[in-house]
Amino acid sequence: MSEPAVRVKRLTVHYEKAPALWELSFSIPSGVLVGILGPNGAGKSTLVKALLNLVKPLSGEISFFGKPFKTMQKEIAYVPQRTSVDWHFPIDVEGVVLMGRYGKLGRFKWPSKADRMAAQEALDLVGMRSYAKRQISKLSGGQQQRVFIARALLQEAQIYLMDEPFAGVDMATERALVELFSKLKGEGKTLLIVHHDLTTVKSYFDWTLLLNSCLIGYGPVEKVFTQENLKRCFGSSAYLFAETKKLAQAKSTGDK
Repeated sequence: MSEPAVRVKRLTVHYEKAPALWELSFSIPSGVLVGILGPNGAGKSTLVKALLNLVKPLSGEISFFGKPFKTMQKEIAYVPQRTSVDWHFPIDVEGVVLMGRYGKLGRFKWPSKADRMAAQEALDLVGMRSYAKRQISKLSGGQQQRVFIARALLQEAQIYLMDEPFAGVDMATERALVELFSKLKGEGKTLLIVHHDLTTVKSYFDWTLLLNSCLIGYGPVEKVFTQENLKRCFGSSAYLFAETKKLAQAKSTGDK
């Protein structure tokens, strides 16, 4: 049996002595689209950062296809939360996207003509080619998000970790991105995506990971995304219903 794309064993992360993640153990096979779900403060972003070695765990093991992050770093692409990026850094859209090539180029090598063509193609996929020479601070929030997704695409990784990639994008863009992510999954890529809209989980993902500091459940959506698990993850069913209704109304308003 081949190694899972992502394996986590007894992962614990503390922030100032307070547990952010506690004893997480799970494995994700290759070629699946996974939604990471949980309430605010559940540790979703912390999990992504721990996988990327951006935060140091108190204990536990993380591997990608059976190998440590350091060995597999070039095969892992990351789309951070938009709010964590310095959008006033003096660089244009094409420059941001080309950063996705630097891991493969090595030190002191400049992007080639082929790299720049690949960057244009990645921008095409997210509908941003016409903005290639625009400074990133001049873009809307949704446009900035699409640029960072294009950067991740240019990396041509095997595993994609995305922290709220749909934040700030309109519904038409969100649907286009879901189609793109499904295409990547069809090519055998593995995608782990922090997501908040419970109304779209069943149509967007084939696996889900429910998290609230500790692991509530993980696996195929039809087995894990149940009312019982959602209640354990989010609290009372009344809260869950209110949040779901609010999200549905926001989507409806955004479509008009």
